[in-house]
Amino acid sequence: MSLLEGVSFVGTADSGHRVVMDGPPEFGGRNKGTRPMEMLLLGLGGCSAFDVVHMLRKGRVDLTNCEVEIDAERASRDPKVFTRIHMHFVVYGNSVPESKVKRAVQLSAEKYCSASIMFSRVARLTHDYEIIEG
Repeated sequence: MSLLEGVSFVGTADSGHRVVMDGPPEFGGRNKGTRPMEMLLLGLGGCSAFDVVHMLRKGRVDLTNCEVEIDAERASRDPKVFTRIHMHFVVYGNSVPESKVKRAVQLSAEKYCSASIMFSRVARLTHDYEIIEG
């Protein structure tokens, strides 16, 4: 992590990819990047969606898209950790078997997604899904 200006930072991952994070103006930020706590939820969504897509493709599901909508609540006092996180998967495809989607979401949450497992130790983490044909 390296300070750019104000409270704006750029982070470089081991993969070489860079990401900018910034705070809101009331805390000295200029709104030029994702908030650090938002980044945590994006990482959670990406980790779990990666698993779900990988498992569905491995199961030869005709998948055309996968979206994850995340709704979260944080504690009202410092440290304002996440206390509740709900992940809603929207899986698009042709004749997608519900049993495979249900199993992929469950395996991601309980076995494969390190982020899900880590968050579930401090927050109430729930999941659901819907399947949209096409």
